[in-house]
Amino acid sequence: MDLEKRPRESSGTRVGPLERRAAESPVRREPEASGGCLAVAIRIPVRIIVFVLVVPVRMLWDALVVIGRFLNDVLLRPLGRALLWLARAVFVWPFVGLWRYVVVPVGKALGWLGNVLVVVPLVWLYRHVLTPVGQAIAWVARGFGAVLGWIARGVGAALGWVYTHLLTPFGHAVSWVLKGLGAGLAALGIGVWAVVAWLAKYLVAVPAVWLYTWVLEPLGRGISWCGKGLVWLVSMIVTGVGTALHWIARVVLVLPALALWRWILTPVGRVLAVIGREVWDALGHAWRVAGYISLAVGRFLGTLLRWIFVEPVRWVYRSVLTPVGHVVRDTVLRPAAQAARGVGRATRQALAAARESVRQTRADIRRMLFGEPRQPLPADRREPSGREARTLGRSTTALTKD
Repeated sequence: MDLEKRPRESSGTRVGPLERRAAESPVRREPEASGGCLAVAIRIPVRIIVFVLVVPVRMLWDALVVIGRFLNDVLLRPLGRALLWLARAVFVWPFVGLWRYVVVPVGKALGWLGNVLVVVPLVWLYRHVLTPVGQAIAWVARGFGAVLGWIARGVGAALGWVYTHLLTPFGHAVSWVLKGLGAGLAALGIGVWAVVAWLAKYLVAVPAVWLYTWVLEPLGRGISWCGKGLVWLVSMIVTGVGTALHWIARVVLVLPALALWRWILTPVGRVLAVIGREVWDALGHAWRVAGYISLAVGRFLGTLLRWIFVEPVRWVYRSVLTPVGHVVRDTVLRPAAQAARGVGRATRQALAAARESVRQTRADIRRMLFGEPRQPLPADRREPSGREARTLGRSTTALTKD
């Protein structure tokens, strides 16, 4: 719901477009800056001072922008295009011509020579020399491999017989002997392990358990109780010292710093924030107003320049140069163009007649030297031609007609 009342347009008063846009668009209405009487007292002088300082800067900036655009359109852009064309003519086009008319033909010639002098002889050598030699070597290798296979099969059969009839019985005998020795050594080891375990139990384990139960455990409990008491005493001392240091630091450092922040720095910061915000707003207002002023001055200077220089030049062009140009065009240029077109047409007709005469003369000389060209003989076609051709969509053909 809109709670703000908008200004109503009366029937007798015309409202301008700027006032109507400002009344209809709530975005362009700037909210009043908060800050109380301090902001109101600072705003007006700051805006006046900033406006006086910003107007010359804005007008100088607009003048530099206009000069820069003029220089860009008149000098820099044509100069850049000329330099680009010159760079292409000096650097790009020579290399393109060198690549297209020198490097590419030379490369094709070298490729043809390499094909004729290297590739073709190598292909012939591979096809007619190396391939037969390789096939012969492969045939010999296959025969040698077959002989080696026969020898290997014979040696394998002999080794299999030795393994089956000699090595297997000998291995069985050695395994039986080793199993007997292993059983004897296992029985001896079990007896020795039992004796060592009994001695370790009654000479080491029992005295160690008695020592831990009646000596080390009571001693450890006493040391633990003493350590807990010492830790409690040290913690109480550290807690007291920490509490004292906390209150000393609070009274000496924290409370003064808090008072300094709350009663000095915060008000000063708020005042500086109000001043900075007003200065920034004043800069914005002054920059926009200076832009309008600079625009008005620029339009005035443009209108003055147009009435002093452009309009007289336009009047001279329209009233003097255009009629003179029309007269020159109608009396000099157009007849000269028509005469030039007539001369060109006559020249083209003469050249066409000369080319036709040269063509006829060349044909007569060829006919005198080599005779009439042979006419192509008609081919013997199996299918009939002309009206005797085969008919489609009928049961009769040219060969079965009466």
